[in-house]
Amino acid sequence: MGVSLGKVNYCMKKLTEKGLIKITNFTHNPNKIGYAYLLTPSGVEEKARLTFSFLKRKIKEYKVLKDEISKLKQDTKKIKLSVK
Repeated sequence: MGVSLGKVNYCMKKLTEKGLIKITNFTHNPNKIGYAYLLTPSGVEEKARLTFSFLKRKIKEYKVLKDEISKLKQDTKKIKLSVK
């Protein structure tokens, strides 16, 4: 994915500091390295906000592309008619 472990650790620390995630380890797990990364309520809210923003942007891009395709189809019909 092109992301170093250091960058991941930095981001996880910052997300924890912002209160967006909570990190807990499995105390009863023999593998003490196992951790759970849980979204906090504010993390869920931020994720929803980002998702909404992403979808809004993609819908806008879709409409622009759809209009561009429609215009290209019209131009193609005009060219075909002028060639005949």
